[in-house]
Amino acid sequence: MARTASRELHPTTDRPSPGEKPGRNYKWWALSSTTLGAFLSVLNGTTLIIALPDLMRTLRASFAEVVWILMGYQLMITILVPSVGRVADMIGRKRLYVTGFAVFTLGALLAGFSRTPLELIALRVFQAVGGSLMLANSTAIVTDAFPKRELGRALGINSMVIAVGSIVGPVLGGFLTNFGWQWVIWFNVPLGLVGTAWAWLQLREVVKLPEHQRFDVWGTLAFTLGLFLVLVVLTLGPGGHWLEPSIVAMAAAAVLLLAFFVWWEGRTDQPMLDLRLFRSRLLAAAYSSTWLNGIARGSVTFLLVFYFQGIRGYDPVTAGVLLAPFAAAMLVLSPVSGWLSDRYGSRELASLGLVISAVGLVGLARLGTRTPIPVLAVWMAVMGAGSGLFNSPNTNAIMGAVVPERRGIAGGTRTMANNLGMMISIALSLDVMSSTMRPEALQGLFSGVQVGSAGIAVADFVHGVQSVFWLSVAISLLAAFLSLLRGPAPMPVQPARRGGEEGGS
Repeated sequence: MARTASRELHPTTDRPSPGEKPGRNYKWWALSSTTLGAFLSVLNGTTLIIALPDLMRTLRASFAEVVWILMGYQLMITILVPSVGRVADMIGRKRLYVTGFAVFTLGALLAGFSRTPLELIALRVFQAVGGSLMLANSTAIVTDAFPKRELGRALGINSMVIAVGSIVGPVLGGFLTNFGWQWVIWFNVPLGLVGTAWAWLQLREVVKLPEHQRFDVWGTLAFTLGLFLVLVVLTLGPGGHWLEPSIVAMAAAAVLLLAFFVWWEGRTDQPMLDLRLFRSRLLAAAYSSTWLNGIARGSVTFLLVFYFQGIRGYDPVTAGVLLAPFAAAMLVLSPVSGWLSDRYGSRELASLGLVISAVGLVGLARLGTRTPIPVLAVWMAVMGAGSGLFNSPNTNAIMGAVVPERRGIAGGTRTMANNLGMMISIALSLDVMSSTMRPEALQGLFSGVQVGSAGIAVADFVHGVQSVFWLSVAISLLAAFLSLLRGPAPMPVQPARRGGEEGGS
């Protein structure tokens, strides 16, 4: 496969345009398309979290079913994005991205007609298939379009719009809940139609990918099934179920499948996930800190939604407004940190961001039933500022360290690491809450049936939230330490080649 090497493109130069040459402003049209997709993806998650209490009451869903409504979407995306990233490296980004937008939109339309929790779970999983096609390709599309010297700024703009979605989402979700939970999902449809058409009209394939590539069927099956079992265990384990025979059996099967995956990927000549990515100290540190950051912050918004509505008694709209300081700080810091990372690198910025996030979590870990809202707002803003400093530089480092024909899998792996961390975070938080509260009290709190001191074990809930946040502090500091271990930017990781053609490995 020596012909692959002849087409390798150094990511520190301006983007080439084999085949169809895009116009000078193409990079901005590409960024607008991926930004719209990212904005819609964030809205889809943040609006639904606010609507969960109303959804539980309307569909008469159990606590476990609501967890699956929320986690099923993330589970499917986490499983699929690495495989989708590999496929994108084989056949191109545009068609997968456009298809993903269309499937995501159709899934939103159908999900709003759900009559039972199980129907909603199934249709959310279907919608997640479209979401995975979008998320696995968006970062690669931006990296293909922008020269290296501008990539951090572009990713910062993307993160800024995500922050806007994080501000708008909870407020919009609270407002739409007044008309029924269905509208929290249906509002995605018109935006999705616009996004699908815009992506189809504007996106181009600007990187020529290697020919005669093969899809790694066995590696993909082992990885997908193994990761699926891991996530199912994380979803079903909380609440004292970790040692049940079925959970233990699934965990053991997951370990075996993932061990086979690692063995197989080292033997096949065109692996699904090139494990040489993790031999780079920079990439190993960047992926590890992404994963740990997801664990540290994934459950924060989830728990605060129920704190504001269940303990403090605020309505959904007010609860959404109270969550805005997180995203407002990200909105300010994300483009600045992206611009700075283009000039000074990612190591110090990303590591500092994780330390600042830990400081914010220390403040939130001291919350009580009567903590002043302005105090909570300050600590949420501190944590959001840390996230803004971390995300853009860290993503810039990952995407700048691989050659163009590996950007799909590199971006998909980053998304997988972040989503896996967030799912672990929610699973840990539910396990902690289940250990501090009776099941009926937990159900009453999350459904919004009981508010404040009206029957809920308030002190137990607050103690559980504090425990989760202190654990998150420790994890954030560990992520900062690992982030500091990355060295200077290495030469881009080249695609794996076997049969005596590797060279430079």
